[in-house]
Order: sequence, then structure tokens, then C-alpha cells
Amino acid sequence: MATVADVVAAHRVLIVEDEHDIAGLIKHTLERTGETEAEIVGSGDAALKAVADHPPDLILLDLNLPVLSGTDVCRILRSRSEAKHLPISMLTCRTNEDDRVAGLELGADDYITKPFSLRELTARVRAALRRAARVREPGVTGYSGTHLVADFESVSVSVDGRAVRLTRREFELLRYLAQNKNRVISRDRLLERVWGYDRLVETRSVDVHVGRLRSKLGTAGRQIETAIGLGYRFVD
Repeated sequence: MATVADVVAAHRVLIVEDEHDIAGLIKHTLERTGETEAEIVGSGDAALKAVADHPPDLILLDLNLPVLSGTDVCRILRSRSEAKHLPISMLTCRTNEDDRVAGLELGADDYITKPFSLRELTARVRAALRRAARVREPGVTGYSGTHLVADFESVSVSVDGRAVRLTRREFELLRYLAQNKNRVISRDRLLERVWGYDRLVETRSVDVHVGRLRSKLGTAGRQIETAIGLGYRFVD
């Protein structure tokens, strides 16, 4: 069974789950190698307090919570500068595409549906922690075109002089595509480099994010071209 053995030691995961048996099982699974520390809270307000007191490296966030729902928690955290880029993986029984897209729209980095296998869960946690801890790759630090201006170091994007708000995943997707300008990047490659997954999630997730990124970029969205059957390419 896959474990979190290759995750850097002392990573902290906050498990926000009101079903004690599930929370305890997740905690045991993540902590069994001794390299990841997991904390459990059982309500939305407790999650916000825990993040404020001691920010974790990753949040596993159930949606059906007392006091504040998981969606409310995610929305509030994404509005706070100190938690804007904190990795959040939603845990939910909601499996239809609209729910998944809504979760991603709120700013979640991953969407894990119940019931899930512990093998897949630990692999996703490992990937998220690896992605968050990875040093930014050297290369293009910004982009300036007719419509689009992006500063990848200061995390700012504007189109036709208007600031554009992107989720962390959308920003990383734009940055990776721009850093590889005029090259076709496959969906599998994007999953690996932007999501940190090795084909553990469907490539449909890439298409959803690219579509939303194009929409937010407006006139600059056409710079992200689809190479049919191959992937995507960012062009001037």
C-alpha cells in the first residue's frame, strides 16, 4: 500500500471531519510512518481557529460540517492573505461534475469523493505536499503581451490593465504554460507538473481548469490554444 514515506518530515495536515471513525483512520494512515503529523477538528469554526493558531501544510476538508460548512470554511480561508495559497483537499460524498466544479471554483486544490481508498488518499496527500514544498522552477519570471501582463514572482495577473483574480491552481497552470510558451504540453504532463499527480486523477480536471482560466483571462484567453488530441499550448 502506498504511504507518505517520501513526504518531507514534520509536514502538518489538518483533518476537518466530524465523523470520528473516519477522521481517526485518516490520521492513523498519515502518521504511521512518523513523518507526517495530523490534527483533527470536528467543525468549521474549529478549523478556522486551528489554521489561525498554527497554519498546517495541508487541509483535508469535509464539506458537511457543523457550525460552518466546508464550503464556507474554504471561502473564508481563500479570502485571507495568510491562507490564500494553503493547499485544501475537499472530502465529500458529492460526486457529480457540478459539485466538483463548484468545489474547485471556491479555490479547492483537490476534490476527493467518499468512499475513497486509503492508498489513493495518501498518494494525493503526498502529491499535494510535494507540490506545495517544491522550489519554484527557474525560468520565466513574468510575461508581457498585448493584453496579458503576468508577474510570476509577485503573483499578479492583469488583462488590458484590469487585475484578474486567479485561484492558486489557475495561476500555476498559467505560469507553467507561459514558461513553456509555444510548446504543446500534454494533459498528463500538466497533471504531473501543476497538480503533482502521476495520472491519479482524470485529465478532465485539466480541461475544466483550462476552460475557467480562459474565461477569466478574457481577451487573453485565446492565447491558450488546444492542440486536438495532444494538449495545450500558450502562444503570443
